[in-house]
Amino acid sequence: MLKKMWLILITLAFSTSAFAASGKNSIQIKGSDTMVNLGQAWAEKYMEKNPGDFVAITGGGSGTGFSSLISNTCDIAMTSRNIKEKEIALANQKGINPNEIKVALDGLAVVVNSANSVGKLTIDQLAGIFTGRISNWKEVGGKDEKIVILSREVNSGTHVYFKEHVLRKLDPNSKEEFAPSALMLSSSQAIADEVAGNSAAIGYYGMGYISPKQKPVAVAKDEKSEYVTPTIENVINGTYPISRPLFLYTNGVPAGLVKKFVDFILSKEGQDIVLATDFVPINK
Repeated sequence: MLKKMWLILITLAFSTSAFAASGKNSIQIKGSDTMVNLGQAWAEKYMEKNPGDFVAITGGGSGTGFSSLISNTCDIAMTSRNIKEKEIALANQKGINPNEIKVALDGLAVVVNSANSVGKLTIDQLAGIFTGRISNWKEVGGKDEKIVILSREVNSGTHVYFKEHVLRKLDPNSKEEFAPSALMLSSSQAIADEVAGNSAAIGYYGMGYISPKQKPVAVAKDEKSEYVTPTIENVINGTYPISRPLFLYTNGVPAGLVKKFVDFILSKEGQDIVLATDFVPINK
């Protein structure tokens, strides 16, 4: 608890203006909410081993991470999606050279209330639910109850990934969008809390947020395919259909303290933390 309080204090201490004048022994990291707990775990262990160094972790979404990197108000952006071409162009205009480092893998879990009898869905059914074409649980084998759709906000890399891979099925010409009735929540934890207390709700979040308070749904590519649950083993063997890489982005090749921290993340100790926080190491 003391270490977490220390992290919060550090985060508050490093305002945007302070960042420009921050010392050589401090790092500011911003971005993906999916990766906040993982980032904090990395930072805590790193600072235990390097008591003279300081690492501050702030969420807000992958878009926030890229914006901060581009505006030079953070050292590292942590993101759950690749950088977009327009973001690269904007960064280059400002003299920033985004450098991508893959640090972990993640499966996106689709979750329902533990009292919901529906336990498996195809990608088509998920697309139907989240676009609003399927609006009642009885249409997918559940009880006669209107579906409550929960999504992350548009600034979230998780939102973007789910839309591109589930709603649009990687079709660049698809214009599918989330249903207007979908509730856009500010964090994965908010989705977890709502699903736990709402029998009609369905949402999605990074696999690291799975808890006994929600029920993960097994997902199949189509009706003829096997239904697969979101587990570390199934992400590693490639059978779980909604999985993705997680990244750090730096301005150019890491150097100095940034390199030291990135090297720690890619070390066995850093990748053990990835596994301990329910994500998947890149070298497992």
